[in-house]
Amino acid sequence: MKTLICDEPDRLSLIERDVPTPAEGEVLVRIRRIGICGTDFHIYQGKHPFLEYPRVMGHELSGTVEDAGESTRLKKGENVYIVPYLACGKCIACRRGITNACQSLAVLGVHRDGGMTEFICVPEPNVVSAGKASLDEAAMIEFLAIGAHGVKRGGITTTDRVLVVGSGPIGMSAIIFAKARGADVTVMDMREDRLDFTIASLSADRTLLANDEAEAHAKRLTDGDFFDVVIDATGNAMAMQRGFGFVAHGGRYVLVSVVRNDITFSDPEFHKRETTLFASRNAQPDDFAEVVKQMENGRVPAAALNTHRGSLEDGPTLFREWLRPEAGVIKALLEV
Repeated sequence: MKTLICDEPDRLSLIERDVPTPAEGEVLVRIRRIGICGTDFHIYQGKHPFLEYPRVMGHELSGTVEDAGESTRLKKGENVYIVPYLACGKCIACRRGITNACQSLAVLGVHRDGGMTEFICVPEPNVVSAGKASLDEAAMIEFLAIGAHGVKRGGITTTDRVLVVGSGPIGMSAIIFAKARGADVTVMDMREDRLDFTIASLSADRTLLANDEAEAHAKRLTDGDFFDVVIDATGNAMAMQRGFGFVAHGGRYVLVSVVRNDITFSDPEFHKRETTLFASRNAQPDDFAEVVKQMENGRVPAAALNTHRGSLEDGPTLFREWLRPEAGVIKALLEV
């Protein structure tokens, strides 16, 4: 089978591997679509902190069941999506059902080889019927679930004014699911083209340019109150620290981003506002289900999000092209 492997930073190779044989409790999936995300680009560029090369990337995956083993809920040929988080099932987080915070969580395409290949064996619980979702839509469910989880962590309701900082794919996902909950959503970013997209395609209520005047502008927009919930999806430590200043008194701050740096903030301001700070890691099964539900409700503009596509075989060339900011990639898909 064809497999796209990252041998080392800045080098992708198309190689041949044997089709794997599923072990007991595993399902063999024929991969059809692979979503490309910031993690994949970081791996390709050598910027990922938790990775060893060579590595087969790919964790945003959809496909068809090739061999369902003893599964009673999956059938050969069925369209599925893959939950790429492999939890131990035994640690304190797993015992509490918080499998996304597993102490030894392994993510396909990061900690072990992923889905940039024709076939992959995955534990049966991590293979889920795509239902009415197309293969394209199913390959986007994972990144959308991350935004849905951040929105859930923030406890967003119809009464909240929300600021989403960062309008990459994860930030866009947060916009979609905050709007699905009826919130008023402002989006802040440095890129005006992305901000325009959030208004035109994602129904954001307004945008805020991340310049030196952003705090003053936000204060005017909210009559001095600032925002009930701020969600950071920038992946930038300075932006994450700045975000504390946009949270209303009694508000919530959700960090979907993760960086290697320490994050600091003013303790007097933090206490004065009685800010609630949330980490938001990956997603849980109900977040995936929420994505499927909102897709069926027509709230997820998958076609607009999918700006670029190509074949697995063209991956080495496409990665270099899609990394260029002027390429305008929001979500790219590789077809197998």
